[in-house]
Amino acid sequence: MSKKPKSSALHETDGVSSPSDITDASSIKIIQQKRRARLDTETLVSEILVGNITALSRAITLIESSNPKHLQQANDVIKRCLPYANTSIRVGITGVPGVGKSTFIEAFGLHLTTLGKKIAVLAVDPSSSLSKGSILGDKTRMEDLVKNDNAFIRPSASGTSLGGVARKTRESIILCEAAGFDTIVIETVGVGQSETAVHSMVDFFLLLKIAGAGDELQGIKRGIIEMADAIAINKADGENLKAAKLAKVEFNRALHLYPQKESEWQPKVSLCSALHREGISDLWLLISEYITHTKANDYFQNHRTEQNKFWLLQTIEDRLKSDFFNQTKIKEALKTQLQLIEDEETTPFVAAEYLLNLKN
Repeated sequence: MSKKPKSSALHETDGVSSPSDITDASSIKIIQQKRRARLDTETLVSEILVGNITALSRAITLIESSNPKHLQQANDVIKRCLPYANTSIRVGITGVPGVGKSTFIEAFGLHLTTLGKKIAVLAVDPSSSLSKGSILGDKTRMEDLVKNDNAFIRPSASGTSLGGVARKTRESIILCEAAGFDTIVIETVGVGQSETAVHSMVDFFLLLKIAGAGDELQGIKRGIIEMADAIAINKADGENLKAAKLAKVEFNRALHLYPQKESEWQPKVSLCSALHREGISDLWLLISEYITHTKANDYFQNHRTEQNKFWLLQTIEDRLKSDFFNQTKIKEALKTQLQLIEDEETTPFVAAEYLLNLKN
């Protein structure tokens, strides 16, 4: 008997006609009104604390909003959730596009759910510099994990924030922890300075690599190695297994050239195949070993304290920048200065000095 091929959200299927009773104008209006209805802070927080995913999603949307009217409620929600936060293990996962981050995270998340854990995935999708849009396709790529009751996947557009990390990812972590998720995974876009930003908000930083792509030397040269607590060579299966084993040896040699980390942890290299879900359990054991090690020498808590200080300064910088550009006189003067630059009647530095003095 031939096996029935596994259906996938990545393949087209025949369409289904929508019932007329849910597509008429009145039904659509009711749905829109429900979506627009704002929950009061008390209700929103109480629903988050009992693990209501809908409330969690609405709260994250609230803190991601750039509407000044939402800022106060967002801050109130975060403040009330804070006493229930700091209870999870935060794992950052990065790697170049095509390394298999989404496939790995799905395999990793499914493994953790079998251990009785609740996992939240905060995936950051790159935004177009032209259209400002983002695909937000992580739920499609993680089609098995998204159906798991103990998993929550939240894709967010990177916007213009540092290195592609969504502006409010840090606060989203707090909300997810308050909702009862004990493992938070943050996936970077794998380009620019996103690794640096994610490293500043996680406990364990995992770098995914692939062998045979000609990037072994580049991987050794990049400063990202200094931040990694472990390197996983993904797609270590089939004909690629031999190349993966050789890459593991090279990276192990390279890691011993770096000075000892403040955490007193020696980063390790392992092999895995996210597609075949091999080596995933070993990586979780490695992460657990790291957490035990850093908690024992007090690095774990000290590191989180330093991260909080960093995010205090980062938040002040973001707020000052937002307040500056939202001033009416700055908006008008900026248009004038941009035109002067285009006409080559001033320089960017002179124009910046003028605008900065204008705010006083």
